[in-house]
Amino acid sequence: MARRFAWAAALGVVALPCVAQADWQLDPEKSRVETTITEITSSGESVAHRHALKRMDGHIAEDGTLRLPVRLNQTDVLDQLGDLPPWMESLSDTELTTVVTQLDPGVLDNLPVGESRTETLTLSVKDGDASQQQPLKVRFTRESESEIRVRNAEAVALDGNVIMQNQTARTVLGLLGYQQIDDEVPVELDAVLVDR
Repeated sequence: MARRFAWAAALGVVALPCVAQADWQLDPEKSRVETTITEITSSGESVAHRHALKRMDGHIAEDGTLRLPVRLNQTDVLDQLGDLPPWMESLSDTELTTVVTQLDPGVLDNLPVGESRTETLTLSVKDGDASQQQPLKVRFTRESESEIRVRNAEAVALDGNVIMQNQTARTVLGLLGYQQIDDEVPVELDAVLVDR
């Protein structure tokens, strides 16, 4: 009897993580990043432009890795440019960059409905063989059993000079007519993780 109980307990412990582990992924319809890029015109005038990265798509792996590929067709750049020249049409689905971060899935699984938790994530932005890292303080709010809203917990801005050093970003901004931008590019994250 004792041996049977020990086997049952052992099986329960082994099975428990499989049952409790949620499968968190971004809901593309509710996940976006908005940014304000301030263009410095040739006359020295500052003109603010709002842009958005939509349809964010990513899955948190068992080890907590979240990869976010960023493609040109996720931005509102194509909306503003209209029809692309033929040589650029094939680039619309090309990855501009990949953002990678790490998060313990248990943080999400154990967050009670109606509660919030703030975590500092390290974002790695891959540009070819190079990688830049930046910390981002993020607030997770459990809105239901199967949904967690994710927003930045404090104001955050990217370095405009670093953006302009990136060849791909400079090309995209050039297509929009921005030759020079302000040093600070404020970013607002509003995303939803769903358990599917």
